[in-house]
Amino acid sequence: MGRFGLSVALATPFDGAANIAVDAMIAQARRSLAAGCSSVTLFGTTGEGSSIGSDERQSVLAAFIEAGIQPSQIVVGVLVAAAEDAAAQASHALSKGVRNILLAPPCYFKNVSDEGISRWFSAVFSILGDQARDIIIYNIPSVTMVPLSVALISRLRQAFPGIVTGVKDSSGDWPYTEKLLAAHRDLIILIGDERHLAKGTRLGGQGAISGMANFVAPEIRRMAEEGQDDPRVEDFVVELLKYPVTPAVKAMVARLTDDEMWLAVRPPLVSISGEGRNQLALAFDALFRTKAA
Repeated sequence: MGRFGLSVALATPFDGAANIAVDAMIAQARRSLAAGCSSVTLFGTTGEGSSIGSDERQSVLAAFIEAGIQPSQIVVGVLVAAAEDAAAQASHALSKGVRNILLAPPCYFKNVSDEGISRWFSAVFSILGDQARDIIIYNIPSVTMVPLSVALISRLRQAFPGIVTGVKDSSGDWPYTEKLLAAHRDLIILIGDERHLAKGTRLGGQGAISGMANFVAPEIRRMAEEGQDDPRVEDFVVELLKYPVTPAVKAMVARLTDDEMWLAVRPPLVSISGEGRNQLALAFDALFRTKAA
């Protein structure tokens, strides 16, 4: 099983009319690929995927491919609750030849059982039929409130070989991550929490889908592909987590690109304050731009 490498969880820019600024999004993808990412993940958590409709998704994906970004360099996030909608979004992306689908569990219902979650994934794969392939199951219980147990992952892997090929673990729960890595050398395990990335890679993790790769891709790549510790990255995660993460990441992209358009987010998210942006900038500079004595 080859390494997955680093995929940037691409932020989605919006113009003054709240439409997706596709050219700016493609430019950010190209910057990320040039900085060491092996792929881009569209419409994930950082990309505000659950706020982006199916027609928009299709238009953006078409624009990316037309711009010369290869489908094999694209992962598509699917973050919806109805199995029919999840299958439809995945089907369209798979029909274009994308590398993987990052598929989150349904998150409207809470306190659901492993049995119920397993049946939902089974329904999605059943609708996809022969198209179903290269599905990365997305465990992000801080957002979905639906934790995916190691036993459930094992059940899905056994039931759907060749379809369920990986897990993105954004639980931030290191004991869970350790158990997942120990149980599944047969899966692409991607570490979502950069604080655990390097040590997860050293234990067999295959890479990452990372929001921070939007602005520190070379540093994240070394953690994801070589297992190199980087305390600066780990410390900056702590700073980011003082704010809603997606608006905070977009604030850093706005600073990187010197383009305030990137500050815009879609409701129900709101942009972080100017004071918050200043604090992030100061923390970033102290960590990444201070010369060693």
